[in-house]
Amino acid sequence: MMKYLNRLEEIIITFLIGAATVVIAAAVAHRYLSGLPIPALQDWLLTINMTWAQELCIYMFVWMAKFGAAYGVRTGIHVGVDVLVTRLPESWRVKCVLLGIAGGVIFTGLIGTLGARFVWENGMHYAVINKLGMPIGELFSGPITPDLEWPTWIIYSAVPLGSYLMCFRFLQVGWSFFRTGELPKHDHTHVEGIEDTPIMDATEALEEFETHKFEKGTDGGAK
Repeated sequence: MMKYLNRLEEIIITFLIGAATVVIAAAVAHRYLSGLPIPALQDWLLTINMTWAQELCIYMFVWMAKFGAAYGVRTGIHVGVDVLVTRLPESWRVKCVLLGIAGGVIFTGLIGTLGARFVWENGMHYAVINKLGMPIGELFSGPITPDLEWPTWIIYSAVPLGSYLMCFRFLQVGWSFFRTGELPKHDHTHVEGIEDTPIMDATEALEEFETHKFEKGTDGGAK
């Protein structure tokens, strides 16, 4: 189950980054080409409305940031200052780390709850009740976005969803630390998909070359 959740999290972040990049590139190209004095091309491009691109990219980056924050907790990619904590005795270090994780759980859980309440009152309640075919009464349908004209509660859903996921990741990291005493560490030098291979420095390469350069069946280089 966790494997699928991790994969879904990574797919969402990757899709949002890629889609935002494509939309921004298309909008910039459209704006540039629309200014070229080429009658047929210019007339055709001016019929294409790209005013929604900036708004859409903002929303995608907001969603990416919320889910990316949860991903950062899981992988240990967030920046932290632990100079004091690492100098404490082991028992106090464990307590301080767990206290910090508990603070993250409380904060993200609180933001998620407040965000869920805001989303519900901002139009989600209207959409759910309308979908269920129940009497709406005087419920407010909620505002919509300026260009895309989407219900804003859909956009704001990134706050509770991302915050609750981040809260879950804090709980996950806290439980793992409580059991093993290890926190997730992110290796900035590692690239996924590339297998780790030993790297020979210049001195070792020269010594290897000098050792094998006169052997038969070699091309004069290091093995």
